Amino acid sequence: MSLLALSNISVRYGRLTAVRGVTFTLAEGEILFITGPNGAGKSSLLRAIAGVTPPAGGRIDFADHDITGRAPEDIARLGLSMVPEGRDVFGSLTIEENLMVGTGMHSGTRGWRARAASELEAVYATFPILKERRHSQAGLLSGGQQQMLVIGRALMTTPRLVAIDEPSLGLAPNITDQVYERLIALRAERKLTLLIVEQSSTRAMMVGGRMMLMRGGEIVLDGDARALGQSEAMQAAYFGYGEH
Repeated sequence: MSLLALSNISVRYGRLTAVRGVTFTLAEGEILFITGPNGAGKSSLLRAIAGVTPPAGGRIDFADHDITGRAPEDIARLGLSMVPEGRDVFGSLTIEENLMVGTGMHSGTRGWRARAASELEAVYATFPILKERRHSQAGLLSGGQQQMLVIGRALMTTPRLVAIDEPSLGLAPNITDQVYERLIALRAERKLTLLIVEQSSTRAMMVGGRMMLMRGGEIVLDGDARALGQSEAMQAAYFGYGEH
């Protein structure tokens, strides 16, 4: 059964069409990489799914709810959390304050403080360095630690699906390895569904799962990550030569 379903989604910025009629489904527990060159529409598609950029056309369903054009906080309440590109931490706030921001949508609901405390301890168990430095300003963290922080913040909403935009951006390969190790472990422990945007197909090939290649705002390939990554069709589609 599909957890997420997109039907003919388009995203426009003025006269520019960034995403053109994208349709796909994502099953619960699946890991899906969306890859492609710069300007392919990957991040625009992710922002449309998370409600950051309302789609210009089409429909998005998540967990049996039509979320097309709904506000990001409404979508997050349903269990879809987004980790934006560039990490976007609140640098002047402490690590713990950054994490607690993720619980704001639940404030006022019965028992939210107890749930927030429980989620906080779960995040600290996953990323011990965050607990060690919980009273430090987030802006003082390394790039890898900031990436762990924004993933932890997304987990504070107890999501079913986490959408992550370029988790390896600006990170050394060994730090990227650590981030992905935690993501894969979280997927198993929490039964998470992962939707990950990465410019390069290399990480998708290493991790496995499913991969879609975007080019010119459209999905041009969709299949097993390892099989596609090694195919001539992948190279042709990525660089824009030959037949799709």
